[in-house]
Amino acid sequence: MRLYKILPAVLWATADATVPWAPVDVADGFFHLSDEGQVEETARKHFLGQRDLVLLILDPALLHAGTLRWEPSRGGALFPHVYGEVPRAAVVEERPLPPIEATFRLG
Repeated sequence: MRLYKILPAVLWATADATVPWAPVDVADGFFHLSDEGQVEETARKHFLGQRDLVLLILDPALLHAGTLRWEPSRGGALFPHVYGEVPRAAVVEERPLPPIEATFRLG
């Protein structure tokens, strides 16, 4: 299983040993992620019309123990959230994203 994070490319460029938190993460007090079945809807819902984004693909086995929680969000679906730092080493792939449009699809 892989987990997904969409970030502005400029924010990702500031990453050091940890993945930077987006403003929504700071506001909510946890690091928002999506699973493979959720990431496209997340992109359309929260990033529509945005450019210069990067998709980070994370291996949950490389997160710090005990920091990942699956919690209800949109429509009661369980979403992965991380409480604590996300090590950059957990990012196993990064991809630039095209501008997010209503028809956005990965791949």
